[in-house]
Amino acid sequence: MALFQQKYRIESVRLPGWNYAAAGWYFVTICTRERRCFFGDVVDERVYLSAMGDIAHRCWEDIPCHFSKAHLDVFVLMPNHLHAIIVIEDTRRDIASRRDVACNVSTPMAEISPWPGSLSVIVRSYKSAVSRLCHMNGHRDFAWQPRFYDHIIRDERSLHDIREYIINNPTKWELDKDNPENLFM
Repeated sequence: MALFQQKYRIESVRLPGWNYAAAGWYFVTICTRERRCFFGDVVDERVYLSAMGDIAHRCWEDIPCHFSKAHLDVFVLMPNHLHAIIVIEDTRRDIASRRDVACNVSTPMAEISPWPGSLSVIVRSYKSAVSRLCHMNGHRDFAWQPRFYDHIIRDERSLHDIREYIINNPTKWELDKDNPENLFM
């Protein structure tokens, strides 16, 4: 682990040098804190959503309403995590205009802060919306894991395999490492 301001921190799992606002297909997994099953349950290989699961599902489907360059492919909301594919369209013009603004700002933070429409901003906004709505609806104990997993999909074979994995995830819940019943497997 590296030190930042004399404190240990976890290194980024993001691909070094990759612009996560760039056009591409991204596989993401977002987990609840401590893998708590807030979103429902899997019965007979089918996901049944709770009230919090309905909120998380609606917020995910609303992403394209808030990010015009983002489109959703397949996704599944499991009891304690979400697997999904997000497609980000070409944002080069947006990025070019952001650079012009960033170059006129004296703080170096402008250059390292998340790019509008980037994968990190989309996921952060989604997690924030779900948290806010869950808390407003009396589910004060709801929380997300601080980070998320991503994978850049680079070819048709990978896209096919990831789609299959997402679609079949509920059928494999009994063996899933994120299933609390399998915690010590």
